[in-house]
Amino acid sequence: MPIGDSKTLTAPADFFRIPGSTRQRQYEALRAFFLEGRPSAEAARAFGYAEGAFRVLCHQFRHNPRAREFFQSASIGRPPGVRRSEEVRAEVVALRKKNYSVGDISSALSERGMKVTPAAARDILREEGFAPLPRRLDEERPEHLGPAVQPVADVRDFSLAPREFVTACGGLFLFVPDLVRLGVADLASAATLPGSKPIPASHALLSALALKLWSIERKSHVMSLVADQGLALFAGLNAIPKKSYLSEYSHRLERRHTLRLLGAWQDKLAGSDLATGDSINLDFHSMPYAGEDPVVQKHYVAMRSRRQPSILAFLAQDATSNVFCYSNADVRKGEEAEEVFRFLDFWAAHHGKKFPGELVFDSKVTTYAGLARLDAMGVPFITLRRRDARLLAEARALPPSAWRVVPLDKVTRKFRTPRVFEQPVTIAKHTLRQFFIKDLGHEEPTVLLTNQRTRPVKQLVTRYAQRMLIENALSDAVRFFHANALSSSVAMKVDFDLALLVIASGLYRRLARGMRGYSEAQARQIFRDLIEMPATVRVSPEQIAVTFHRRAHLPIILASEVFKETPSVPWWNGASLVLRSEPRS
Repeated sequence: MPIGDSKTLTAPADFFRIPGSTRQRQYEALRAFFLEGRPSAEAARAFGYAEGAFRVLCHQFRHNPRAREFFQSASIGRPPGVRRSEEVRAEVVALRKKNYSVGDISSALSERGMKVTPAAARDILREEGFAPLPRRLDEERPEHLGPAVQPVADVRDFSLAPREFVTACGGLFLFVPDLVRLGVADLASAATLPGSKPIPASHALLSALALKLWSIERKSHVMSLVADQGLALFAGLNAIPKKSYLSEYSHRLERRHTLRLLGAWQDKLAGSDLATGDSINLDFHSMPYAGEDPVVQKHYVAMRSRRQPSILAFLAQDATSNVFCYSNADVRKGEEAEEVFRFLDFWAAHHGKKFPGELVFDSKVTTYAGLARLDAMGVPFITLRRRDARLLAEARALPPSAWRVVPLDKVTRKFRTPRVFEQPVTIAKHTLRQFFIKDLGHEEPTVLLTNQRTRPVKQLVTRYAQRMLIENALSDAVRFFHANALSSSVAMKVDFDLALLVIASGLYRRLARGMRGYSEAQARQIFRDLIEMPATVRVSPEQIAVTFHRRAHLPIILASEVFKETPSVPWWNGASLVLRSEPRS
């Protein structure tokens, strides 16, 4: 039953039959039930209540020790601490006249010591005849703390006006001399990466590379650093691009872009000891996918010992420098065996049409027919052979006198004295050398195949034992560069992220080789000790001075050659970089 209006009453009895307020309605309904003895369903219908709601009202009245105070509260069920005094009503009405919402009113009164919930404020305003507040413009809302709107990334707004600020990403500037020396900004044009007038391709590449160097897990996590001026300055922008741009940028890339990017990076490293090609480790890595995308195929994930939806990536690592030199995250089932030949084509195209001096991989990289092709191409290799029941039975049948102990040198591992048996074997019409190896840390014998027919056994076994380094590098890539933090279920998007990992791993290795005691350290330790530190940046049109705050490992950086360089940075309009240490107080 609707609540009546005293101005429309036609008879005095209507005052009791048609209550004019919520309190009177409750009073008349309860009186009809408790005093007149009318059934609860009849009383509920007479005064416009649902039967269940009226039973709750009766229960609350029956268990209220002070019946008179029951009708003084604004509504049944309100917390006992909330009182609708005239003072509170006046404050609520006054704030509504200032265009405050019920949430704003509750917050404002809480600051004055009045505990009024938004629901209580809404009831008061309804009783006072106020309609719900319509949606307001931002300028109509009361001022309060909230997220600040950061500027949009635009290279045209980049300025070297004199200023000073503190950045949490001070260690990123240690990479700038190498970036200038290698001309990394030119990689974008060499790879024909897409760009725009606000964010050219070179600045987009630097922005994405900065996240990988700073070990940011996903592109969406850049939002915690969008206000950091140092991160934007590193990329030569007025502000770092937001997550929407960084995520959508990889939508515009194809495999040809990432392949050109990796090729341009190899061209930059040509002649250095980071890409000698004397020996290359090859391996596949399955990156787990937690969604239910039907396009994502299932692969074996070693870290979880099971097959599950994942994106399969192929990685090549220079065994001398332990730096990744090639990647491909767009490998589909049935294409695995051909990936090693795609890598050889890539390597030959950027290293004077020469193949690597040696390939080392396990049995899943290619097939026996692929091994025959490698042998016919003259590419030396060492690989595992899958242990089937026939091979294991053959190894067990060998007499003890057939085995000989081969001590391993320069191998930091527990098992250094394996026992080896060698024999020739014909596979796909090619005669290869086969080795059964015991006491190498496995329960069953390891079976090696190689087409290096004159190389000493000791060198072959030692070299394969060193292949474990790519497992350590993969672990570093997963833990520090977050290789398993898939940016998408689309392999082409992940492919660009993996190419950034290849470049970032090379930059970390180049930097570490200039730091005493860190030449063989993994990226996560380098970041923790040397990179993750704040700095004060002073900007001027001619010079950008980065002053590092005092840290325990800062003397190692001070002793390196990095502090002696003052490169002119192209993406800073030619301004030079000067690295300094905080003076002693």
